[in-house]
Amino acid sequence: MATACLGVMGFLAAMLSVTGVFGLAMYSVSKRIREFGIRVALGAQSAQVMRAALGRPLILLLSGSLVGLLLGALASQLLAQIVYQATPRDPVVFTGVMVTMMILGLVATWIPARRALEIDPAGLLREE
Repeated sequence: MATACLGVMGFLAAMLSVTGVFGLAMYSVSKRIREFGIRVALGAQSAQVMRAALGRPLILLLSGSLVGLLLGALASQLLAQIVYQATPRDPVVFTGVMVTMMILGLVATWIPARRALEIDPAGLLREE
């Protein structure tokens, strides 16, 4: 029962974090949409615009993952007491969680970054 409850709570926490990462990336792209339009108008390649759009969210994602890994290692002793036959600091679990969250985070930041590539620079510059 405790394992099922922890699994549901973990799933909800993952969805909450992905929503937060997506919101942060979307906000970052929306604030810099004019900059991306100017870059595209001046001849920037798609890879350059994508790198500029993904830069800050990915740095925040990596630093948040490292902090989460450290906090998870600290909390593993407590969880080992709650969940029967759980091994604290299991490398397979830590690796699986890190890979899963990185994939979810990359998808959550990639979607807004694709929006930056679909900018029509002429229309954007005409708006003002």
